[in-house]
Amino acid sequence: IRCWSNIPFITMPLSRAHGKSFAHRSELKHAKRIVVKLGSAVVTRGDECGLALGRLASIVEQVSMLQNQGREMMIVTSGAVAFGKQRLRHEILLSQSVRQALHSGQSQLKDMAIPVLEARACAAAGQSGLMALYEAMFTQYSICAAQILVTNLDFHDEQKRRNLNGTLHELLRMNIVPIINTNDAVVPPPEPNSDLQGVNVISVKDNDSLAARLAVEMKTDLLIVLSDVEGLFDSPPGSDDAKLIDIFYPGDQQSVTFGTKSRVGMGGMEAKVKAALWALQGGTSVVIANGTHPKISGHVITDIVEGKKVGTFFSEVKPAGPTVEQQAEMARAGGRTLAALQPEQRAEIIYRLADLLTDQREDILLANKKDLEEAENKGRLALPLLKRLSLSTSKLNSLAIGLRQIAASSQDSVGRVIRRTRIAKDLDLEQVTVPIGVLLVIFESRPDCLPQVSALAIASGNGLLLKGGKEAAHSNQILHHLTQEALSIHGVRDAVQLVNTREEVEDLCRLDKLIDLIIPRGSSQLVRNIQKAAKGIPVMGHSEGICHVYVDTDASVEKVTRIIRDSKCEYPAACNALETLLIHRDLLRTPLFDQIIDMLRVEQVKIHAGPKFASYLTFSPSEVKSLRTEYGDLECCIEVVDSVQEAVEHIHKYGSSHTDVIITENEKTAEFFLQHVDSACVFWNASTRFSDGYRFGLGAEVGISTSRIHARGPVGIEGLLTTKWLLRGDNHVVSDFSEHGSMKYLHESLPLPQRNAS
Repeated sequence: IRCWSNIPFITMPLSRAHGKSFAHRSELKHAKRIVVKLGSAVVTRGDECGLALGRLASIVEQVSMLQNQGREMMIVTSGAVAFGKQRLRHEILLSQSVRQALHSGQSQLKDMAIPVLEARACAAAGQSGLMALYEAMFTQYSICAAQILVTNLDFHDEQKRRNLNGTLHELLRMNIVPIINTNDAVVPPPEPNSDLQGVNVISVKDNDSLAARLAVEMKTDLLIVLSDVEGLFDSPPGSDDAKLIDIFYPGDQQSVTFGTKSRVGMGGMEAKVKAALWALQGGTSVVIANGTHPKISGHVITDIVEGKKVGTFFSEVKPAGPTVEQQAEMARAGGRTLAALQPEQRAEIIYRLADLLTDQREDILLANKKDLEEAENKGRLALPLLKRLSLSTSKLNSLAIGLRQIAASSQDSVGRVIRRTRIAKDLDLEQVTVPIGVLLVIFESRPDCLPQVSALAIASGNGLLLKGGKEAAHSNQILHHLTQEALSIHGVRDAVQLVNTREEVEDLCRLDKLIDLIIPRGSSQLVRNIQKAAKGIPVMGHSEGICHVYVDTDASVEKVTRIIRDSKCEYPAACNALETLLIHRDLLRTPLFDQIIDMLRVEQVKIHAGPKFASYLTFSPSEVKSLRTEYGDLECCIEVVDSVQEAVEHIHKYGSSHTDVIITENEKTAEFFLQHVDSACVFWNASTRFSDGYRFGLGAEVGISTSRIHARGPVGIEGLLTTKWLLRGDNHVVSDFSEHGSMKYLHESLPLPQRNAS
């Protein structure tokens, strides 16, 4: 129980001690008391005459949702003048003289001039209608709303201030949403003054200053200011170089260029910033965002409260390091410098990183031990994820070997000519390999991924942003430090960046102007979430690793159990582990089938029966819930098929196009399987676990792609390159090649330059 103005009420767990604003966006989810300020441009239509009903309904829905969660919502609204203007215009058009003109059949309406309407009169005519509209909308969500009209004098008179404060607290206590507006019917014109200098002086000149004043008076946790721009920009919005400022700190005013004020309303962006800083100084967090954009207005308020990167967040706590946007720009600049190095220099960096992995082994394992201890103490990670998190001396040695393979194979990766064509005399065209740009690699519980991906990015000349899981924070930190140490030998330290801020993955996926490719490394759920969240950025990866092994009637007894054991039991958490075992029907109740079952039992593999397999058994294992299951553990499904054709059809229907295997001694059957299975990797008499960049001789991989464009299967250096065209001419113009021109196209293929044999 707490007391405000001697009125007791019960608060929800979201409440916190007021006095200091939130330092990070992620903390906004804890906001209990929230003021939403709706600018005139948000509430009114484009013609400034009437209300934007669709937007208003969406805002009411979001406010109602938050109110029903137990938060205390208040709205500071504009719109009375616009609503009144619509009503008064309507009355003028239907005045007695107009009606007479209509009755007499004269078309005088076209020539009628609508007089300029005085704003106070419009406000007086519109306030009741605006409130009636809010009441009708909130009633749909079983929420009561109450109107409060204020002027500047109400804040200067101590008794009135106390009365206003008590009224608002009583309304909040009764779960009523207060809707506050300046009383524009009586408010005097704004006078220039030097307010907004401190906590105790702020004039209510517009709804921005009103919202700030109320937020501080009511000890509000969060003030959301909705306008018709995305937030604050470092240049006028709409200009070529304008960049949205994600976080704004007191003292950063010099980095902002204010454009013109909105089409309606009294307060421009400069007034919003001054009001926001005043509220921030009073202990209220502030976000300025766009409430008019049709794609985001339907969830802009809830997104802000959830901590998503929307608009500009005002914070008093300036982070020690660069923002993620700055890191992405640093990675791009560093990547371009990296791509301009000689191949031997890039290889030298990777060799140095490989040496550091073994030289600094003890420090790396000590950091990894901290991560493992914290993960075990918290008990949040399943056993398969703990295995992925763990590093060992043998893992580090294998990493170093893989990195040296990458260095050796990267000598001619960037700038390699893959096609030469003579278009015409003295006009030669080349297609050459170039880096993709800036890669964002998101990985969880796999610190060994960091040096692998870094080496591939270095070899291919790409800038790199890394976002690791917090469960591997200590390991990632030291591995990134070693990576930057290796990069420093040629002055490209910034090419690889580790995101350490509280950046949400979903927010990173929206940086389409800074990131060229996203590569997720982790669970199928992580990959699906990233594919869903990515806005305009291609995602390379696979959402699931449902790998099949088909045992044909002509399979070798010696090979079957070895391949199945390795595919399932060698590392069951891997994405290339066996998940579904397909058995030819003729092998049921044979010694070979018994050997397979016995081996799986010895290895403690839990078996799930497919529908057809279960029908053959009197006492069957638990029937599988779905044939599209990636177990990631010592579990697998067994299903029966009648032929290799049915095996292929099953794989296409239930597989994930990752890796699929046939075990047979019949070459014709094997070739049919290899040619007809439409997966990234298709093997004959080999374990599914060979689907790996290191085992393919790529040195390492950034992941395994099941997409059908650009790169497929284990993705090494080649998959991180694209191409550009170089045309070398001598005063050539297209008009010379017209029907009556002097030149003819040759389109001759030219030999490629010799590749570096080393």
